[in-house]
Parts: sequence; C-alpha cells; structure tokens
Amino acid sequence: MKAPTASARIDVAAPPGEVFALVSDLPRMSAFAAELERGSWLDGVTEARVGARFRGRNRRGWYRWSTTATVTDVEPDKCFAFDVAFHGIPVSRWRYDIVAAGNRGCLVEESTWDRRPSWFVPFANLATGVRNRTERNRRNIAATLRQLKDVAEKTA
Repeated sequence: MKAPTASARIDVAAPPGEVFALVSDLPRMSAFAAELERGSWLDGVTEARVGARFRGRNRRGWYRWSTTATVTDVEPDKCFAFDVAFHGIPVSRWRYDIVAAGNRGCLVEESTWDRRPSWFVPFANLATGVRNRTERNRRNIAATLRQLKDVAEKTA
C-alpha cells in the first residue's frame, strides 16, 4: 500500500488495551474524532471485527453527511482499520496503530488514505465544504489524537 495521505503520532500515557478499546468503540469514538458525530454498527454487529460494517454520521460546521465503513483490520491492543465508502464509492481508509511504549504508555499513529476517484472529488468537496481534504485531514488527525490522549489518560 502506498504512503498515507495524512498521518500523525502521539504518545499516550495509557495502556494499549485502553486506547484500542476507545478507537474501536464507535459510540465513544465520537467523543474525540474530529468529524465523526456518531457511529453505529450495522447488520446486528455490536463490536469491531473484520468485515463488520458501520454507518458514520459526520459533521463539519453546518455540513452533514453519512458514510458506510467496513472494518478491514482488528488486532486487539495493536490495530484498528476500516474502509469508508459513500453509496459504494470508495472514499478513504483509516487506520489506528498502537505500539506499547514503557510500562503504561503507548504510541498511537492515526493514518488515512484518500481513495476517492478523481471524478468524485468535486462532489465530495461540495458535500463536506472542504476544498483540500488532505490538509483538512492533517488538522483533523492532530485534533483527534490530542482528544484521544486526553480521554485515554483520564480513564487510565
């Protein structure tokens, strides 16, 4: 796979298991994810597993949109990843990698890959109010990781 279009890392003073539990729990994820307003599992699924699907309700200012995501990777305490689509059109891939660091901490890396076909980009930009998705994702990832750190360290 090619390099992500946006990614960042942060040290978190919480065990990898607690961080994994946060990033793979859709209702809790909305407390720290920059554009996710709410996530809900589909097809009777109640937890992250490869192949599980969820609906993401997203917001940025007054812009609102929904996507469907399919979980691609689940490695407890280490990795959670999913592909996002809009009515079957590939949009992005998101991945959280968690690496134990020290006695009670970990390094968390959030990455995304823009998977939109070029013909779809203008429509997506209009729907989300974002002209430069790569730059927006860089800022969103930084904000998300700061919020994740705050939440994880309060519960650790």
